Amino acid sequence: MIVTGTDTGVGKTVVTAAVAAAAAAVGLEVAVLKPAQSGGDDDAATVTRLSGVTDSHALVSFPDALSPLAAARASGAPPLPMTDVIKAVYGCTADVLLIEGAGGLLVQMGERGWTIADLCAALQASAIVVARAGLGTLNHTALTLEALDARGIGANVVVGAMPRDPEPVHETNLTTLTEMSGGLAGIVPEGAGGLSRAEFTAAAPGWLTGALYGTL
Repeated sequence: MIVTGTDTGVGKTVVTAAVAAAAAAVGLEVAVLKPAQSGGDDDAATVTRLSGVTDSHALVSFPDALSPLAAARASGAPPLPMTDVIKAVYGCTADVLLIEGAGGLLVQMGERGWTIADLCAALQASAIVVARAGLGTLNHTALTLEALDARGIGANVVVGAMPRDPEPVHETNLTTLTEMSGGLAGIVPEGAGGLSRAEFTAAAPGWLTGALYGTL
C-alpha cells in the first residue's frame, strides 16, 4: 500500500506508523519505505519510534525542505529514478510493505518528474489517502480520489489529525468523507505523534478499520 495525502503536513507519517502498528499487532511482518526524504525530518525514524517497526528507511535524503525533485536539483544530487523504488519493492520480503510518499499525490518525486500516482499505477498498488479534517478537505480529497480513479487505483481515506474538540465542520466532513469513493478507513486523533510507543501501538488499531488491519 502507498500512503499519499491531499497536501503536505496532513499526517502521512503518523498514519503510516498507525497502519504499521495495526498490521504488526495481528502478527504480520511489516516494512516501511520512504522513497525520498527532504528537509530535516526523518520520517522513517518517526515510524519506528511510534510503531516499533524497525524495517523502516528512506532510499534517498535531501537537505532542503522542497519537493523531492526540486530538493535533488537544489543539492546537485541526481534525481531518484522510479525504477530504484520498484526494485526496492520487489526486493522486500515482508508481509506488508507501506510506501510513504511526499506531499500530495502529484508532487514530482524524481527523475523525469514521476509522481506517487505514477508509482501506484506501475505497481498496481492501492493507495491510502491522508486528508485533513477541516475546511477545504472535501475538495482536496475529491480531486485526489478522482486522479487515482482515473488511473484505476483503489483508495481508502484516513483523516490524519482529528481535533480533540471537533467543531460542526469536522463532524459534517467525516460524514461526507465516508460517502466518498473507497469510504473512510480511519480517523487518527490530533496529537497521536506525541504518544509513547506503548500508548501508540495500543491505540492505533482502534483508529483504523479492518481494511487497514484495525478494529474501528
